[in-house]
Amino acid sequence: MNLPVIKTATPDIPKAFIRELTQFINYISLEKGLSENTKVSYKHDLVTFAQFLHQEDISRYSNADSASITKFLYELSELGLTASSRSRYLSSIRSLYKFMYADGIASSDPSETIELPKSGRKLPETLTIDEVFSILEQTDTTDKLGLRDRAILETMYACGLRVSEVINLTQRNVLFDAEVLRVFGKGSKERIVPIGHSALEWVENYRMKSRTILKKESPTNDILFLNSRGKKLSRMGLWKIVAKAAQQANISAKVHPHTFRHSFATHLLEGGADLRAVQEMLGHSDISTTQIYTHLDREFLKEVHKSFHPRG
Repeated sequence: MNLPVIKTATPDIPKAFIRELTQFINYISLEKGLSENTKVSYKHDLVTFAQFLHQEDISRYSNADSASITKFLYELSELGLTASSRSRYLSSIRSLYKFMYADGIASSDPSETIELPKSGRKLPETLTIDEVFSILEQTDTTDKLGLRDRAILETMYACGLRVSEVINLTQRNVLFDAEVLRVFGKGSKERIVPIGHSALEWVENYRMKSRTILKKESPTNDILFLNSRGKKLSRMGLWKIVAKAAQQANISAKVHPHTFRHSFATHLLEGGADLRAVQEMLGHSDISTTQIYTHLDREFLKEVHKSFHPRG
């Protein structure tokens, strides 16, 4: 859910939310002295929460109750967010209501008694290879957005990328001659991920036929995947693309972007790929950019990907 920051854009929520959120942001800016990154994080989380409340016909934060917050956290879980990510949202919500209650904006603190459910060690859901192929074929590639969606889905499955890695991918990070992506994951750590011929061809088709049309005067610079307004695709936009294609493919299970990442890893391992190589491609290993080839070089990763990925 990569949403606009309030000071730079007007989110699609009623003004009552914006007034209450502005009061809160002013408070944490003046009283708490929090860093700019922390304030941006609060804004993103609380705008997302406001959009959810608005969809529930709730017109301001101060009208929400504990049931609304619980339902919001459940929706985040359904979208595939981890327990740690949901905890961050809950922390932002608690900070908001603690301020609003103390300041007399809200008559009570509906977040006070809410606890995030502990996550069990449930294995992530994956798709079969046939299900993935069916989802990939649902997009209308004669349409500029359909062609973009196909390129996105192919890239996600070919490379096992996180949501943030997909939406922040730039054109210069697609190394066509080397058939790899330069990906910046958690903590801005760089890794090199092979991308198969199929995904590479769809990305090139999208760049030549769709991106040139979608690109407009906007600060997106070199961002690869753009929305219909020529701006960077949001997290919610990406979730909707995946959900739509899965629904059209008649997949009964809940399918979200992380499902593609889990399926990528599972299909490689089931095909006989080396676990260490898969971990490297997923970016799970804690190594810096300069150490990225310490254990495995690029050619070996490419060979593993080509040998064991269904669309390598």
